[in-house]
Amino acid sequence: MAAIRSLHEKSDSEQPDAVVLEHKSEQSSVAPSWTVEEETAVRRKLDWQLVPTVTVLYLLCFLDRINIGNARIQGMEQELDLYGYRFNIATSIFYIVYLTIEVPSNIILKRVGPRFYLPGLVVGFGAVSLGTAFVKTFAQLCVVRALLGIFEGGTMPGLAFFLSSFYKREELYFRIGIFVSAASTAGAFGGLLAAGFSQIPEWGVAGSTLHTWRNIFFFEGLVTMIVAMLAPLILPQNPETSRVLTEREKWIAGERLRLEHMTQSNEKVQMHHVKRALLNVNNYVCAAGFFAINITVQGLSVFMPTILSQIGYQSLTAQYYTVPVYAVASIIAIAIGLISDKTKMRGLYLALFTLIGMAGFAMLRWGTTNQIKYAAVYLCAVGAFPGGPGFLSWGLNNAAGPAVRAVAGGWIVTLGTMGGILAVWAYLPNDGPNYPIGHTINFAAQVFVLFLSAFGIYYCVRENRIRARGGRDHRLVGLTEEQKADLGYRHPDFRYIA
Repeated sequence: MAAIRSLHEKSDSEQPDAVVLEHKSEQSSVAPSWTVEEETAVRRKLDWQLVPTVTVLYLLCFLDRINIGNARIQGMEQELDLYGYRFNIATSIFYIVYLTIEVPSNIILKRVGPRFYLPGLVVGFGAVSLGTAFVKTFAQLCVVRALLGIFEGGTMPGLAFFLSSFYKREELYFRIGIFVSAASTAGAFGGLLAAGFSQIPEWGVAGSTLHTWRNIFFFEGLVTMIVAMLAPLILPQNPETSRVLTEREKWIAGERLRLEHMTQSNEKVQMHHVKRALLNVNNYVCAAGFFAINITVQGLSVFMPTILSQIGYQSLTAQYYTVPVYAVASIIAIAIGLISDKTKMRGLYLALFTLIGMAGFAMLRWGTTNQIKYAAVYLCAVGAFPGGPGFLSWGLNNAAGPAVRAVAGGWIVTLGTMGGILAVWAYLPNDGPNYPIGHTINFAAQVFVLFLSAFGIYYCVRENRIRARGGRDHRLVGLTEEQKADLGYRHPDFRYIA
């Protein structure tokens, strides 16, 4: 007979990183149980329904964000007169608006649900990207970049929280790794699409003709809107409303998460949830790591075509040469997510991959030949791209309770997005063609990630040991059962993933 999964049957040493108290749901008269095969079937059905859809949505998100880098070397810089620091200013405005939106957007998402809200954000930034094809001045470019930040600001933390509402903690990094790796895929597709769209002959009406870089924005924005409008046909509001699951599978999908997180999925975000998310030490480790990783990821995404062009490759050749870099980084990021979930460790892999990133930026900084510098770009991307999903999933893993997770996900990405602002100013026009300042900043960021990962491991392991010997049991004194269940990650029986 197949093994039965039940929390009552596991000792503390067998719990998957978090020992939680079991509370029967209103629909359950007995302790819930199901076979391993049943749970596996539920997870696989959800994988096929959710992960490809979320990945495509984020791919479009990142594509519409970074296409300005591709457009820059296809004539936009000259036509809009982006001399001096104007390009950096325009891209900075996007990140400034972006980081102010993330937490409020996740709170709204928790209240209204994801099925229409998340695709609505994607339709919005697709429309803004399409509109960018018609800008005539630097001021207009700044306005559309600000609008893009409004719609894109809620997308990444929203998609991450959405997945955390369907998967257990030890299942999350791999899935987030797949959808965040869409950033790598977007970079690869971005180069190909930019090369293709820029070759479309001039078309349009008098006064609004589209050509070269304008075609990039127009067609990528149009595709984004069409795909996003179809997404509500696939995305469910929650596990219990998934169209691909049977009634029993819907119950299993919801119950397994409720047992792990000790709370009902429909809890509303209240002020004490916000406070708890903002006071979680692990969230700041992950936010700081996300910040440092973003310096590299966002910097490479926007400036890689320019860097390759400065190395000596022509505009179209530079677009093509970005493709294999992103493809390799994407495969590695997904593989590390899978391994991390299987081994139930986060910080170790984040620390190890910084060594690859450091080697890459050292080669870019002090390398002398184009071949060495192009090889270094691979190391930089491979070393950095696993870090984004790694730190985000680490933070979500250790922020128990749906309401706390909603705020924590937005908060981590908010603080981390500031790295994108620094990335914009790391590569300045007068620093080219070798960009020693930019490469040194990124090298230092990788060193910072190494120390953050080590501290995160230390903190989580130490806190787990304190709880194992009863050092946090005083938090339960005088509380009702409802208040105990609301403690989330502060519950003495909760265990951090390290």
